[in-house]
Amino acid sequence: MAEATSNNKTSTRPQKIIAGADSFGCALKDTLVSHLRSLNIDVEDLGTSSYYSIAAEVGRRVSSANSSDTRGLVACGTGVGVSIFANKFPGVFAATCLTPDDALNARSINNSNVLAVSGTSTSPDSAIEILNSWLDTPFKSPCPASGSKPWPEDILSFLDNSLSEIPKIGSESQSDPDSTATCAICCLVKNRELNPIDLIPGGSMKILRESPTSAIVRFKAGSVEPAHHHTFGHDLVVLEGKKSVWNLTKKEKYDLVVGDYLFTPAGDVHRVKYYEDTEFFIKWDGKWDMFFDEDLEAARTAIEKELDSWSS
Repeated sequence: MAEATSNNKTSTRPQKIIAGADSFGCALKDTLVSHLRSLNIDVEDLGTSSYYSIAAEVGRRVSSANSSDTRGLVACGTGVGVSIFANKFPGVFAATCLTPDDALNARSINNSNVLAVSGTSTSPDSAIEILNSWLDTPFKSPCPASGSKPWPEDILSFLDNSLSEIPKIGSESQSDPDSTATCAICCLVKNRELNPIDLIPGGSMKILRESPTSAIVRFKAGSVEPAHHHTFGHDLVVLEGKKSVWNLTKKEKYDLVVGDYLFTPAGDVHRVKYYEDTEFFIKWDGKWDMFFDEDLEAARTAIEKELDSWSS
């Protein structure tokens, strides 16, 4: 009987975990990654970065996978910041769990698909217990919140409907152009004038805060940023519109739409094309600089040549 229970638990486990942490959660993340691999679970370890960027990348990948077979693991000092950023992506249900009971409840009630843990308040042994509980608990199963008894039918119905209803929250206000914006970033920039970017036609920017610096940037449809690089890396999230970024250093192209996140390392040469009026949030450390590696006409010619090759 014990063996059958073990097999049943194993069947609830995801096939793949995408993991990442900031410097405060790195050691704990490494411990949990080793444990996951000992369980023969495929792990894609994104390593260590600032908590907002690594958590956003884990959230984006789990969201894109759109499969119960792929979940995420994030860690920072408290486990709270990483869960907030991971939850910015559709279909991501990240939960900060400090005890095994937290993990049981998060899986049973919330169908959590991203586990957030605290590198400063959770020991490795406790974290492994939390992770095992989170891996082995099916959605809607008995848990401490249910008194470890099966959920009644009305609660089961609520839990089933929550999976489709939660993503709809806020959609009504977003579809109404006259509604009051509730996004914290949008509220920061609302009714503030964006200043033109003299170096690039069609662009404008408003600094939101300094050191680390963050800003809202807008570009008109059809605008092009010639190949350039910075002495700093930068993170961005698209708030509106559609754009493509060619990282010429890595020879990679990224097509970005609303909600997409991208990190560009310091020194990487990149070129950008805006297909629609586009707005994005960007954050970097250090003083703003921009070094061009080609002129505007060369950039437009290169982009047109590539787009023509696709159409043919």
